Amino acid sequence: MASFIERMCLYRVLVLSVFLSITQAVDRSNFKTCDQSAFCSRQRAMKPGQSSYTALLETLELSDSHLTVQLLNNNNKVLLLLELYRLQGNMTRVKINELKPIKPRYEVPDVLITDPPTELMSVLAQDEHRVVLSLGGEDWRLILSAQPFRLDIMEGPQVLLSLNSRGLLAFEQLRIRKDTKSQTDTEEAGEKEDTEKHDKEKVSEGEEEEAEEEVDQPGMWEETFKTHADTKPNGPSSISLDFSLPGVEHVYGIPEHADGLKLKNTDGGDPYRLYNLDVFQYELFNPMALYGAVPVLLSHNTHRTMGLFWLNAAETWVDVSSGQGSSEVPQTDVRWISESGIIDVFIMLGPRPNDVFTQYSSLTGTQAFPPLSSLAYHQCRWNYNDQEDVSAVDQGFDEHDIPYDFIWLDIEHTDGKRYFTWDNNKFPQPKDMLQGLLDKRRKMVTIVDPHIKVDSSYKIHTEIRSRGYYIKNKDGGDYEGWCWPGNAGYPDFTNPEMRKWWASMFAYDQYEGSMENLYTWNDMNEPSVFNGPEVTMHKDALHGPWEHRDIHNLYGFYVQMATAEGQIQRSGGLERPFVLTRAFFAGSQRYGAVWTGDNAAEWGHLKMSIPMCLSLGLVGISFCGADVGGFFKTPSAELLVRWYQAGAYQPFFRAHAHLDTPRREPWLFGPDNTALIREAVRQRYTLLPYWYLQFYHAQRTGQPVMRPLWVEYPEDIATFSIDNEFLIGRDLLVHPVTDERSSGVTAYLPGNGEVWYDVHTFQRHDGAQNLSIPVTMSSIPVFQRGGSIICRKNRVRRSSSCMENDPYTLYVALDSQGNAEGEIYIDDGHTFKHKTDKQFIHRRLSFTANSLSSSDLSPDSQFPTASWVEQVNILGAQKPDAVTLTATDGGESSVEFEFDPDTAVLTLRKPGVNAGVNWTLHLR
Repeated sequence: MASFIERMCLYRVLVLSVFLSITQAVDRSNFKTCDQSAFCSRQRAMKPGQSSYTALLETLELSDSHLTVQLLNNNNKVLLLLELYRLQGNMTRVKINELKPIKPRYEVPDVLITDPPTELMSVLAQDEHRVVLSLGGEDWRLILSAQPFRLDIMEGPQVLLSLNSRGLLAFEQLRIRKDTKSQTDTEEAGEKEDTEKHDKEKVSEGEEEEAEEEVDQPGMWEETFKTHADTKPNGPSSISLDFSLPGVEHVYGIPEHADGLKLKNTDGGDPYRLYNLDVFQYELFNPMALYGAVPVLLSHNTHRTMGLFWLNAAETWVDVSSGQGSSEVPQTDVRWISESGIIDVFIMLGPRPNDVFTQYSSLTGTQAFPPLSSLAYHQCRWNYNDQEDVSAVDQGFDEHDIPYDFIWLDIEHTDGKRYFTWDNNKFPQPKDMLQGLLDKRRKMVTIVDPHIKVDSSYKIHTEIRSRGYYIKNKDGGDYEGWCWPGNAGYPDFTNPEMRKWWASMFAYDQYEGSMENLYTWNDMNEPSVFNGPEVTMHKDALHGPWEHRDIHNLYGFYVQMATAEGQIQRSGGLERPFVLTRAFFAGSQRYGAVWTGDNAAEWGHLKMSIPMCLSLGLVGISFCGADVGGFFKTPSAELLVRWYQAGAYQPFFRAHAHLDTPRREPWLFGPDNTALIREAVRQRYTLLPYWYLQFYHAQRTGQPVMRPLWVEYPEDIATFSIDNEFLIGRDLLVHPVTDERSSGVTAYLPGNGEVWYDVHTFQRHDGAQNLSIPVTMSSIPVFQRGGSIICRKNRVRRSSSCMENDPYTLYVALDSQGNAEGEIYIDDGHTFKHKTDKQFIHRRLSFTANSLSSSDLSPDSQFPTASWVEQVNILGAQKPDAVTLTATDGGESSVEFEFDPDTAVLTLRKPGVNAGVNWTLHLR
């Protein structure tokens, strides 16, 4: 009994410390700097210079698929194996591993969607100093230099990228600790050393120089941070490699960080850190790690966009150094440092931004095509108290005529933080509650976290324990840590059998009270361990044969994967899932949405939501959003309104708030603010057809939905550092108001010779200018690109599903030549039938020579729709004498129209044609 009381006291102290910490900014002392990370400080102490590695060209072997060559460390005489692959789609893969490790080193599984197909690599020239390889065509070459080892990728005379040009390749080989060897260990190690010595003598042709003895440094075999010890049974295993990018000043990516879009120079400060962590109320403009890690970096200049994908799931630090290269041209140097694993890097050579997106998505997959309703508005807080509270909030939206699609329940809805359960006192009839929402064509999300309460009466826990699916501690017992339920176990989601079992728990007969309109939120899946080092799991915990240090950044990826699969399976493979995750990795885009975590009700956090989501979109994760209003603290009415206005134009649109903050449903700030929020949400709903089209393209091509201006205007230097405005697809430019008491903003409208139209006033503006825009509290500066056609549904109802058969209004924004084009995409909005049965409509809309037409882009697909074209607004038009409609049957009819000479807008009323058929409107 005493031990139980002690544990409960400890739990209360831990939870209290968590609540105290969230009332203030992040306690940075809980999280390591590079100097406090032994491997990072060790690697960073190595300065640029001549590399200690030599490529032994006499060991080179070339096959149809790849090239291999051994690399010799001239200091310790350890051999590495370099593998080079020329991949389809203008990519090169570089792998470096120990030639003969004493045990296997971790190689990341499951992130790549397939073994990347290769292309033939041929030798163009070779001598004792270098090998020149063809990468396709006469101009594309890879030069492998032997002494010191270096790789250069060339296009003609231009160096696009150099690898190890600064000599920072480092590879700590696995070895046996000297002071703990048994006699057997010593004998086995001696045999291995004899074998390796023989190999070295053979490949180095009798070289007599003795290997330098490895000197153990502090932190190699054991490391302590605060009160936590990391035993490091495998010893030092870190890796490092540098890349130089001549002609490059702008690099982006490697989320997640609360920092600007363009990556900053890290000289003199900490590198960017990639290590999934539960960080309360994070600081802004900081390279410290946050909840997710995508080790992908993009470089861009006016001539070329390229990408680097560092496939490693261990703790990683990235140094960025920008300056001038040897020839006085700009150059950016990037250095990657990881704690364990191997070097496995994909070099994506573009050359255009869209090419890099295609290349990366060919490796890790595209953004999952979400249910249409998940692109609508989500209402959340920690926590809605009970069924009556849910019903009252639901009714409040109807009473105030504000649409929403999802209401969310946080951890308090469960029975004592036991996930897959309901609190019987607060939610005694969950199916009745869900049915009430379903009757209004609305949905719910409940939280299901991956820390499992240790309780012998809790089915989820007893099943996982009996099957041996928990992560183990370094001694082989089940790893346990403290989280919301108190003492908790952590399922090993790296185990496919565990993921299969977890998925089965979402079946309707397993997750009691669940229905088809219940979806899932995976939080705390970094994983968060309140009493662990850096509020996460001990690195020497075990996932089968692998340490947690090897797989850490993959954990959240696997949790979301298993949850999404569970939602698919519960419907027999018919319904698309919706799963929100806080932790993520490369490839997480295949499984759902992410958000930017525990932000605060501050203007700076509102501003930061833009570059954070832009960075995620650049590395494949388009379904991103930030907690509207800020999770921590209490927003002013002005901040809340401005956040709704910004959030309505970001991919994932959810309001969320902390338990200790006052209620902030949209109607609680007075009728004027309610009206402003209502208008912002309604704008989101009218644009749902356009959002859905963008996600359709994202899942087909890998292009980001929310994108920086430079993606579409890659030669316009003025766009390269802009991160306070963005594009949705190609055709909508948004510049949210993110400053307090703002009376105006300045928006950059790109494109020399292009035109842009204010979507509210239809005023026309020329491109390639900084436009000063007066703003009031109702202003959301949004512009439609001239030359585009955007479909909207202007009859806003209480949920997106209620708008399924409503008519479309087309907004035709003419370019300077009087032309425009766009697309419309329609399917059932929630199943996989668009893939399995080709049940969808995809049509091209084109305005040219004074005619607007709809033609089929997918003749082999079909889908019945009751939606029709209710109105056409042509921006930048001239007044016609008549307008006629030619329908599918060839019949012609006149169409009513109205022309406003002040705005140059031509409105065609009720063409009345079905949205899924061919038709043409003629302006006479």
